[in-house]
Amino acid sequence: MKAVCWMGKKHMEVQEVDDPRILNPRDCIVRITSTAICGSDLHLYDGYIPTMEKGDILGHEFMGEVVEIGPEVKKLQVGDRVVVPFTISCGGCFHCSRQQWSCCDNTNPNAALADTLYGFSGAALYGYSHMMGGYAGGQAQYARVPFADVGPIKIESDLPDDKVLFLSDIFPTGYMAAENCNIERGRSVVAVWGCGPVGQFAIRSAFMLGAAKVIAIDNEPERLRMAEEAGAITLNDDDGDILDRIKALTGGRGPDAAIDAVGMEAHGSAYDNVKQALKLENDRPYALRQAMRAVRKGGTLSIPGVYSGFIDKVPFGAAFGKGVTMKMGQTHTQRYLRPLLDMIEQDQIDPSFVITHRVPLTKAPEAYETFAKKQDGCIKVVLDPAA
Repeated sequence: MKAVCWMGKKHMEVQEVDDPRILNPRDCIVRITSTAICGSDLHLYDGYIPTMEKGDILGHEFMGEVVEIGPEVKKLQVGDRVVVPFTISCGGCFHCSRQQWSCCDNTNPNAALADTLYGFSGAALYGYSHMMGGYAGGQAQYARVPFADVGPIKIESDLPDDKVLFLSDIFPTGYMAAENCNIERGRSVVAVWGCGPVGQFAIRSAFMLGAAKVIAIDNEPERLRMAEEAGAITLNDDDGDILDRIKALTGGRGPDAAIDAVGMEAHGSAYDNVKQALKLENDRPYALRQAMRAVRKGGTLSIPGVYSGFIDKVPFGAAFGKGVTMKMGQTHTQRYLRPLLDMIEQDQIDPSFVITHRVPLTKAPEAYETFAKKQDGCIKVVLDPAA
């Protein structure tokens, strides 16, 4: 089969690789009909996530048709159409039993690597380094799906792939980010840093949860226009002091909640660029600093943006002094699959709004470069494995 393989920093190749096979009786094999490039895939592309190896298959946003099942799979049948969540969860451990799916204890065979950096390992992830399990990803024509009765959700309607594909990651991630904001219906003001795909879903989810006002911060005109279409007030980070402008929009108080949907590759700080280049700092927390300082006293800071390790010059005293609540982490995707699918089926949202580019799987290396450089108005790329 064809698959997108990581061959080094900023070097992706589409290669012919072995088809996946059943390795565990709880596995299934999915023929992938749609897959996508996620913003967090760029952290791999840019070389910031450790333990990648040449030939690793990328991708954690995918869906398709079940073509083979292991003997212990009970809930799926060959021919079922499924969306696969990016978190691989066992369904039976302490955390899975508490709906903390991204904290699963049992799915990462390389947990010791993550333990060394983080203290504990979370759930394994598709196509996201050996530290996170070493599982082959879904930017391919086929994928092995472990714990097949736990992760995938069946799509039993005739909704097109474009409307349901993003249940795999960015829609639940944006929704959980907004849910973590403790929004009071008709009253809360939410500020969102980063208007990429997750930020776009966070904006729309905040409105669906009842936010009175959403302020969206970015410096890419196409992303700001998409945020405006959702009803957000937009601020270009290049146009002057963000904190002063946010205070002006909130009566001097600051937003009730702030969402950092940017994460580790934020732009705007020469200090972080230098320290990261010298490997003295893992991540660039420019957006996090702004959000931490801007949120009101007693407010909530929600962080769906991915961070990989250690960061510098974080104004933690500001968060402490204001009594800020912080909520963050990988998305508990399985918790949201059914309710968000219901919203799609009820026409409350059409997630395909975020798609700007569609290309064959064979053009993935070029698409990665376009997405990474924010060229051609690129916000979200969907890959067609059959083209």
